[in-house]
Amino acid sequence: MLLLSTVSWTVDKHLCMGRVMDVSFFMDAEDCGMEAAMDAMSDQLTQNQCCDNESFTVTGQDDLKLTWFDLDLEHRIFLIAFSQTYLELFVPLKELPVSNEKYPPPILVKDIHVLDQVFLI
Repeated sequence: MLLLSTVSWTVDKHLCMGRVMDVSFFMDAEDCGMEAAMDAMSDQLTQNQCCDNESFTVTGQDDLKLTWFDLDLEHRIFLIAFSQTYLELFVPLKELPVSNEKYPPPILVKDIHVLDQVFLI
């Protein structure tokens, strides 16, 4: 999130007759090939151009100095609670918990596998 908000992005588009032919994020957009044909016919159609290039830049933010006192009380409480619970996930346990420690297994009166004749092969 920090990378996306601080980097400036430039998007170039090549339009031919009002339709988007190519979009490029890091370099110039490729033309559709009509410009070479227009150069050959430059005598006849000097004012009627069918291709157009557009580009716009999204500037990233430069001021990243955020202090603790710029946050509201609710945001501070949330950040403290979130960081505390996140850090508690990585605390090692002294002993692994036993899920059935207080509940002993049932007493087997009959062998169910032999009665139903179900055997693992």
